[in-house]
Amino acid sequence: MTAPEQAQAQTPAQAQRHATVGELLARSHRLGADPRNTNYAGGNTSAKGLAPDPVTGQETELLWVKGSGGDLGTLTEDGLAALRLDRLRALKDVYPGVEREDEMVAAFDYCLHGRGGAAPSIDTAMHGLLDAPHVDHLHPDSGIALACAADGEKLTRECFGDSVVWVPWRRPGFQLGLDIAAVREENPQAIGCVLGGHGITAWGDSSEECERNSLHIITTAAGFLAERGKPEPFGPVREGYEPLPREARRERAAALAPVLRGLASTDRPQIGHFDDSSAVLDFLSREEHPRLAALGTSCPDHFLRTKVRPLVLDLPAAAPLEEAVSRLRELHGEYRDGYRAYYERHASAGSPPMRGADPAVVLVPGVGMFSFGKDKQTARVAGEFYLNAVNVMRGAEAVSRYSPIPESEKFRIEYWELEEAKLRRMPAPRPLATRIALVTGAASGIGRAIAHRLAAEGACVVVADRNAGSAEEVARELGGPDKAVAAAVDVTSEDEIAAAFREAVLAFGGVDLVVNNAGISLSRPLLETTSEDWDTQHGIMARGSFLASREAARVMKEQGMGGDIVYIASKNGVFAGPNNIAYGAAKADQAHQVRLLAAELGELGVRVNGVNPDGVVRGSGIFAGGWGAQRAAVYGVPEEKLGEFYAQRTLLKREVLPEHVANAVFALTGGDLSHTTGLHVPVDAGVAAAFLR
Repeated sequence: MTAPEQAQAQTPAQAQRHATVGELLARSHRLGADPRNTNYAGGNTSAKGLAPDPVTGQETELLWVKGSGGDLGTLTEDGLAALRLDRLRALKDVYPGVEREDEMVAAFDYCLHGRGGAAPSIDTAMHGLLDAPHVDHLHPDSGIALACAADGEKLTRECFGDSVVWVPWRRPGFQLGLDIAAVREENPQAIGCVLGGHGITAWGDSSEECERNSLHIITTAAGFLAERGKPEPFGPVREGYEPLPREARRERAAALAPVLRGLASTDRPQIGHFDDSSAVLDFLSREEHPRLAALGTSCPDHFLRTKVRPLVLDLPAAAPLEEAVSRLRELHGEYRDGYRAYYERHASAGSPPMRGADPAVVLVPGVGMFSFGKDKQTARVAGEFYLNAVNVMRGAEAVSRYSPIPESEKFRIEYWELEEAKLRRMPAPRPLATRIALVTGAASGIGRAIAHRLAAEGACVVVADRNAGSAEEVARELGGPDKAVAAAVDVTSEDEIAAAFREAVLAFGGVDLVVNNAGISLSRPLLETTSEDWDTQHGIMARGSFLASREAARVMKEQGMGGDIVYIASKNGVFAGPNNIAYGAAKADQAHQVRLLAAELGELGVRVNGVNPDGVVRGSGIFAGGWGAQRAAVYGVPEEKLGEFYAQRTLLKREVLPEHVANAVFALTGGDLSHTTGLHVPVDAGVAAAFLR
């Protein structure tokens, strides 16, 4: 049946369902695409309509609402929860009251229509109990600024008259849904409401009207704040706290990032994100930033990701690095003590265990904001949410005084059993989650295969290679900036190696795993090997590995989290073959670096191991660059048969591919060999002459 025939075969209820869901998704995408409307994964949208009951065939009124954990900008139909409205609204008759309202979330499962779709979120009642056909619940900075102003109710009335109604703070849940439904019934002229300490909700008879009302509330609030607000809501600039020049700022950030990541990983390893946008720097340069930062973030979506407040360095921008590091360590200890006290003040017998006392956001005046999370996206979003909070503070302070919900209420959100249940449903982390890898020579061949394997196992990867374009292509293959970044580097250059590691720490907060893979080979007999041949190969492999390992050790020492360094050496570092003096000697140098560094870096918890491949012809950049033709000539076989030749001389009679070398790197770093250092793993399908003795 063709698509037009299928469309004609639909019942009216089926056609309406498709139209309603399509409008809802389109509206969600438009609203979610603009950060002025809502934050990442924040807010939800809904629509009501008819669909056929799969048992009776009768038309049934349904609610389609964004499910738990989804993002409006990327919402799909699978991200919607579909519920029967008759069942959902019947829950009012069995509602046990606000003290037991969390029980209603489990009841939503009995209202679901069919199988599949997303789990209903805590905000489902807000959408289902309202009699409006279309509802948006959003977290715009302008709306939250009114919601978190000390006199937010009065300001809301001044801004909107009676078209938008104030709803006092109440934790999201069934009772809030009842409250908003009552507001709608008592104020038929209203198009929405401002939820104290939280956000906004708007409604409409059509999807277009609902979206128009949402945008009206957002833009009207923004205009009101701009027109009524004072010009410097954060106060005058504090002397000495102005932003450092860009290069100095990023140099300082790169020096601080590994230290801060180590501190933020005291309870569990974290990935970092750095933001030195003008909004962050301006906030940190102003007199009022210590007071406002101490008040913490604002709406529930914010402090779930940022914790109740950030750690703030209380030194001017130009303070000596050593003084800044020392003070950050002191403040970190104080932060942990304060967070533990916060937990103990508010925890009850039924509260979930404390999840960790380290900060999720660290603010450094003159430099910027460092945020942390279980992966890069979580770390980045934590920073984005704190920037939302800064915008909220600016708006609230411009027209009133920033006054977020009480600390006790923040605790009720942060340690909500429903949030804890959501965390328990998350899949187990992959073996290399929270690890940051830098791979040299990663744009092709063995290095590319290693980068792919490490990323597949959960690592963030810095694709370091002399070929910048190819490195960027591999980084895109791995998933882009939240998964991988490219760094153009000639490994023989101290400056470029240092710059590559700066890229890594600014992108992800540090480095845990370095793979010295960059290499080159020229196959020539002794009398034809020039000093340039010797210097080139030793410069890239011996010197390059030394420089990368030295820089890695510096970062790993500052982090205090241990780490891994893996050398891609070679069978030729052990086996003496003909016409191979420069390459074999350089590989032997790398092999002994493994032993030397394993002995030296063990006290830092850094493990150093090696992999000895052989005969990696297919997919190898070295073999494609002329090495294959040279080795084929030495052994008297056609170049296209070289891989087969190498395989037949092994004990296993198997050809070695780049992926097999990548497997060995993962085996050494994935956690099962946590007590192994100074080891060389042969990946040569069995070359008896190269057995390690």
